[in-house]
This record gives sequence, C-alpha cells and structure tokens, in this order.
Amino acid sequence: MPKFYARRRLSILAALTGLIASAGLFNSPTASAALPTPVSAATARTYLASLTVATENRTGYARDLFPTWITISGTCNTREYVIKRDGSNVVTNSACTATSGSWYSQYDGVTTTDPSTFDIDHVVPLAEAWDSGASAWTTAQRQAFANDVTRPQLIAVSASSNRSKGDDDPAEWVPTRSAYVCTYVRAWVQVKYYYDLSVDSAEKSALTSYLSGC
Repeated sequence: MPKFYARRRLSILAALTGLIASAGLFNSPTASAALPTPVSAATARTYLASLTVATENRTGYARDLFPTWITISGTCNTREYVIKRDGSNVVTNSACTATSGSWYSQYDGVTTTDPSTFDIDHVVPLAEAWDSGASAWTTAQRQAFANDVTRPQLIAVSASSNRSKGDDDPAEWVPTRSAYVCTYVRAWVQVKYYYDLSVDSAEKSALTSYLSGC
C-alpha cells in the first residue's frame, strides 16, 4: 500500500477512534458531583488509626445548633454553591438559584434536571458530629463544619438517598452505588480527622473493612 494511502487510512482510523471516545463521553452520566477529592486510601487508613475510639452521646443535640446555610460567594449560599458546583451546564439567576442544568447523584446513580429534587448531604452528618465531639464546640465552629465546602463534606445527591442515609455512619449505611463507596469512606475519615472527631468501635471496624478494599 502506498505510504500516502497508509497515512490517510491511519488518519481516518484516528478520527473514528476520536468519535467513538466522544460517544462514550455522551453516554456517561450527564453530571458528576464535584466533591473535593478526598485523601488517598492509604492516607485515610493512617488517619483512621489515629482517631479516638469512643462511645457516642447524642444528649442535647438539635439541628439548629449547626447554622445553615451561609453566604459562600457573591449571592450564593452554601446550598446554591454546591448545587452549582456539582451540576453540569448549570445556569443560575441573579440570586444564584439554579434555573437549568443536570445533576447526577453519586450515591445511587439518579439523574435529574430539577435541582429541587436533590439535597445537600453532609458526608459526616451533623448529629454524628455532635455525637463524636462537636457538642463541645462553639456555635461558630459548628457553623463552619455545617458549611464546609473546602473539605469533602458537602455533596448534592438525590433526596431519596440522603433521607435513606439519615444520620447513619458507615457501619449502618454506605452509598448503594458501590463504585462510590471507596470515595465516600475516604471522605468520611478525612472529615473526622480534620475536625478531630471520634469514631465508635463499629464505625471504625466498618471503615477499616471498606478501606482495605480501596
């Protein structure tokens, strides 16, 4: 085969490969939650080993002890910020309310174009934080925790998955979408480590098990 035609054939094959790759992109979820990337599994295992193991105590807990939502940027409060961050092709109005876009729930694979059907989940729930050390914090510290968009603590997910989770820790609940479990437990440990929160024995056992498979 003449070199010219050989090069042309290779160019056509390359173009076809590019088209196939592009098609793969279009067939993937329309949006992917942009949770700040958690620490590696190895680092999470090191962090977990250093966490205090203690019995949980929910005495005195009330959700309003953790003020939400606060202004994060411009006119965007925490919920609006995460909705915008975690969506695809999100359009917002002057009040930072999303008027269009698409969202993919990493917990259960649900996709929507209606952000009102999605909740902002606290990876480490507020009640769980209270149980494991936040009861001793100031209101300002609890507000910072409840609105933390720097650590992997807030994520937009389907309301059904968020409500299924409730205040459970990983001994009781992990995402039904198994591909996300490793990310979830790495995020959980990073947040607990950063805020110096304790773990109970069942929680530590579950986290150890999940991280061993990451």
